[in-house]
Amino acid sequence: MSEISRRRTFAIISHPDAGKTTLTEKFLLYGGAVQLAGSVTSRKNQRATTSDWMELEKQRGISVSSTVLQFDYKDCVVNLLDTPGHKDFSEDTYRVLTAVDAAVMVIDAGKGIETQTRKLFEVCRQRGVPIFTFMNKLDRPARPPLDLLDELESVLGIHALPMNWPLGDGPEFKGVYDRMKQSMHLFERTPGGAYRAAVAVKDIHDQAVKDTVLPDVYARICDELALLDGAGTEFDVEAVRAGKATPVFFGSAMNNFGVQLLLDSFLELAPPPASRLSGDRLIAPDSEEFSGFVFKIQANMNPKHRDRVSFIRVVSGCFRRDMVAHHVRLGKPVRLGNSQRLFAQDRETVDEAWAGDVVGIVGNYDFLIGDTVSEDPTISYHEIPRFAPECFAYLRNSSTAKFKRFREGLDQLLKEGVAQAFELPDSLQRVPLLGAVGPLQFEVMQYRLESEYSADCRVESATWQFVRWPLDKETGAPILERPDLMLPTGCALARDAFGQWVVLLPSSWTASYLEEKNSAYAFIPTPPSARTQVA
Repeated sequence: MSEISRRRTFAIISHPDAGKTTLTEKFLLYGGAVQLAGSVTSRKNQRATTSDWMELEKQRGISVSSTVLQFDYKDCVVNLLDTPGHKDFSEDTYRVLTAVDAAVMVIDAGKGIETQTRKLFEVCRQRGVPIFTFMNKLDRPARPPLDLLDELESVLGIHALPMNWPLGDGPEFKGVYDRMKQSMHLFERTPGGAYRAAVAVKDIHDQAVKDTVLPDVYARICDELALLDGAGTEFDVEAVRAGKATPVFFGSAMNNFGVQLLLDSFLELAPPPASRLSGDRLIAPDSEEFSGFVFKIQANMNPKHRDRVSFIRVVSGCFRRDMVAHHVRLGKPVRLGNSQRLFAQDRETVDEAWAGDVVGIVGNYDFLIGDTVSEDPTISYHEIPRFAPECFAYLRNSSTAKFKRFREGLDQLLKEGVAQAFELPDSLQRVPLLGAVGPLQFEVMQYRLESEYSADCRVESATWQFVRWPLDKETGAPILERPDLMLPTGCALARDAFGQWVVLLPSSWTASYLEEKNSAYAFIPTPPSARTQVA
C-alpha cells in the first residue's frame, strides 16, 4: 500500500489550442524530468516538446497520438498521459481516459468552455473521473474570472472551487493569490517560458503587491476575494474525488505562471489508484494477484527496430519483469519480458511496477486493445469502449511491388486502433474499407504507411457517413448470420472487425427509412458492446 499510495495516474484534456501539450511540458520542467521546456511551435533555437515526438506532430504543431510520461516528483510516482485535443483523434483520448484515476482539464481563459472540452468532460463524468481545472493563457486578455467560474457551474454542472485567484490578465497579469495558504505569488516572465519563473511570495496587503498592479485592478481583486470568502464554500476533498466539484487554478502555462501551484496541489489532492470491476467482482489495487489491461498499442516508436509497444495499465498487485501471466482473450499463459518504463519516445527497463503504473511491453505478444493480463485467470476487465465511425474511406496500395509492406503496415495500424476495418462481402474489389471518427485519421494512416513502412498509398473517400448495427428485436442480440434486409438506395451491408453485421448509410434520412422497411430488426448507432459505455 505504501507504493500504491504514491502513484498518481492522470491525463490532461482540452479543446485544441487551449495549451494542453504546453502544460504537459511545464509539468515535466517543474517535476525535474526535463531541464529545458520545449515549445509546440519550436523554432531553430527552441527544443520541440517531449510528448509530441512523432514527426507529423512536430510539422503540424498538434498532438495526433496520446503519450505516456512517467517521472518521480517529491514523494510521488507520476504517470502523466498527454492526449490529442482534436476531435478527429477523440477515440485515442477516450481510451486513455479508461486508464487514469484523474484528469486535468485545460481551458483557454479568453474563450471559456469549448465544444471538445464539453465532450471530454462528459466522458470523464460518465466514468467518475475526478477533474481539476486549469484556466490557462492569463498572460493574454481573458474573460473575468468570476464569469469563468459561473460558466463552469452552469454549462458543465459541476461545483467550482477556486484554489487561487489571478492578479490581472493580459500584459497586466502579475501573478496569482493562493487562497489556501493566503499568500501572493508574483512572477517574472522568462524567455519563451523555457526556464522556471522566479517567484516572490508576499501577503496580498504588502506594499510590493500594491505597487505591482494598477490601483483599480488591485481594488477589484480585493473585492472579488472578499466575495469568494463571503460565499463560505468549504473545500471538500471527497466531493472532488467523487467528481462533484472541481478545484480551479489560474495561470499561464506558456510563461510558467501558476504551474507549480497546480502540480503540487494536484498531487496532494488527486486520488491514488482505485478498485476496478471485473464482472461482478471489485478488484482492489492492493490485491496480491497482478492484473492489468492494454489500453494503447504503438508501433515504430524506435524506427531502427520496428518495435511494437503494448501499454498496460496495472490495476492490482505487483508487476515483475519476466513474470508469467494469463492472456485472458487467448486463454494461454504469456511471459511478460522486455518491460519498459516510458517517457514519450525514450524508455528504460523496469523490473517492477505497482497498481497505477503504466508499463510498456515491447514485442509481438498478439495483444489487442482491451486485452486483460492477470495472474488470476478469472479476472477480465471490460474498460475499453467501442465507437461508431463518422467517415469512411478506401485505402489503396499504389505499388504492387510493395503490397506486403502495405498489408503489414495496415494490419499494425488497425491493431493500434487508428481506424476500423469493414468487409464488404458483395464488393468485387478487395480494397480495405476503413471507418474513423474524423478524416484526419486517414491522413495519419497514409503518412505513417509511407514514412514508416515505405508503402505508397492513396486515400479515396467513400460516400457513407453513418453506420447502424442490426439487433434481434425480441432478444436484443447482435446479428451474426447475414440478415435479410431491404436496403435504401446508396446503403451497403458490411461486417465489422468483430464479425457483426452493419449497415452503411449515406445520409441521416436513410436511417429512418431503413427502420421503417425492416421492422423485424432494431438498429442502434453504436456497437452493441459500447451502448452502456459511451453515449
